[in-house]
Amino acid sequence: MTKIISKSFEDWENDLQSSIKEVGDYVTQIIHFVGGEKRTFHEIDSKSIRQGQFTKFKNKEGAWIMINDRNVLCIEVYREDS
Repeated sequence: MTKIISKSFEDWENDLQSSIKEVGDYVTQIIHFVGGEKRTFHEIDSKSIRQGQFTKFKNKEGAWIMINDRNVLCIEVYREDS
């Protein structure tokens, strides 16, 4: 019999103490992808950032966003004023 272990999504990966937390509680990230495309994400909870094969973070409304690191060239981070 296989035992199923329940884990909350927030505990999924170790918190790597992202330096983005120093920028502010909520930030805007502009992510530049291979091929020249870029996407802007607003109201990112800087404490929610988790890294693995995908970087995962949550926005202020609670939606999780996952980015495949393999396709990222750089990330710009800006503090949002509350």
